[in-house]
Amino acid sequence: MQSILIVDDNVPLIQVLAPMLAGQARVRFATSGAAALQQMRRDPPDLVLLDAEMPDMDGYQVCRAMQEDPELHPIPVIFVTGHDDLDAELRGLACGAVDFISKPVREPLLAARVSTQLRVKRLTDELRRLAALDALTSLHNRGSFDQRLSQEWQRSVRTGEPLALVLLDVDHFKRFNDHYGHPAGDACLRAVAQAIDAQARRPGDMAARVGGEEFAVLLPNTTAAGAREVAQSIRHAISGLQIPHAASLHAAHVTASLGLAVCVPKDAAPGTDEQALIGAADRALYEAKQAGRDRVCAAPLLQGRLADAVTCCEA
Repeated sequence: MQSILIVDDNVPLIQVLAPMLAGQARVRFATSGAAALQQMRRDPPDLVLLDAEMPDMDGYQVCRAMQEDPELHPIPVIFVTGHDDLDAELRGLACGAVDFISKPVREPLLAARVSTQLRVKRLTDELRRLAALDALTSLHNRGSFDQRLSQEWQRSVRTGEPLALVLLDVDHFKRFNDHYGHPAGDACLRAVAQAIDAQARRPGDMAARVGGEEFAVLLPNTTAAGAREVAQSIRHAISGLQIPHAASLHAAHVTASLGLAVCVPKDAAPGTDEQALIGAADRALYEAKQAGRDRVCAAPLLQGRLADAVTCCEA
């Protein structure tokens, strides 16, 4: 069920608005701008009804903060305010709001406009979801992965939590395609994708196809030990599919090589960004291939920075 966040320092007004909307969505409320932003970041609503005039942080400031946050930017905002002049409406729309309702609120008007914005949000979310998926495997695609990695890096900079990344390649996949044909290759990639996705179990984890036979798993708030455990579970899951691979130079069935890296972005050296995490995981993946394939190699975390050396290989 969709959710609406009412943001107003006038509690009696919230008590009036909430019953008007109860049949359309789950209704939550916040009585200050700062509390509203905290709620949104923890559990993003589908629509925000926002009072323009509040102490400390007014509605315009809240709306601008939402527009500047990539995770909150897609949430539509309807200003609900005692002002009914053109300048106030234009100011709200300039901040990024999609609509403007003057107090006192008329229930039929509120219900109609909220219904419209919730419907648009549903359609937009579905289009965004489809655009983010890889057509072959139904995992996230490269563009979606890049966007999410940047968001998680910035979140980790704020929170101080570790961020882990696993990169993996299907071993000798070109030889698989040459031997069995591309339709069989596509079926193999779909099966591998399902095995990977099944191991990315937490709501915040993300599995993506980032190239032909290349996959990535993003693991927010995950230690090196936790990431290694996930990587090994992925390796075993792929091997456990027992997909025949007569052309492999390593095994009689499909296997994968994996590289992982972990960083605490908040403690990283100045100028370090998410590309450093990709580079470290990629070096670990290269080492896994050089060491014999069908194994996990890790780039260690060193004094808050990503180390160049790869020190751990596990078959």
